[in-house]
Amino acid sequence: MGEIVDEISRVHREVGTRRVESEEAGTVLLRRTFDAGPADVWDAVTSPERIARWFLPVTGEFRVGGHYQLEGNAGGEILECLPRERLRVSWLFGPDLGFSEVEVRLAPAPGGGDRTVLELEHVSVVPEEFRSQYGPGAVGIGWDLAFLGLGWHLAGEGLSPEDAVEWQTSPEAKAFVARSGEEWGRAFAASGADPETVTATTVATIEFYTGA
Repeated sequence: MGEIVDEISRVHREVGTRRVESEEAGTVLLRRTFDAGPADVWDAVTSPERIARWFLPVTGEFRVGGHYQLEGNAGGEILECLPRERLRVSWLFGPDLGFSEVEVRLAPAPGGGDRTVLELEHVSVVPEEFRSQYGPGAVGIGWDLAFLGLGWHLAGEGLSPEDAVEWQTSPEAKAFVARSGEEWGRAFAASGADPETVTATTVATIEFYTGA
């Protein structure tokens, strides 16, 4: 499997805000080029059988207007689906928990070849006390871990469910989380956030994920 530094550097990260009706939503965006064609990447992120191999088991009605549930994680409604190009879903950890959507966009990588640019944007309205304590890294680190798993899966190097659980507590995993948190801190700073807030939220988020 790829070195931690290499995996972290393959992802472009951005932090921003967006108005959602009368509220301000936070946004995190990740972009990475995968060494697999759009058809393969699309299948990996939409096939329940394959999602379970690199992310989590998922159940539901897999059509626009249908609902899905990731085991022990988010669930929601499938809002839009344009095969091999775009998937948009609501992303909620229970009913009536505010606004949260995830959109995945795919495009062939420039220059040809069997490579795909995958862009994921998560837009959410969260309580101010949570955002001020943890910042964008709270969701950003989770998506970095998902991109890591997807990359391993597409390369044929995925972990078994048992090995994945063991890996999560390994020194390698903690190093990955720490580097991810630092990169989200840099993206947060680039968005114009106050330096003290960036430092405090970065430390808190890394400690939360690593159990430090």
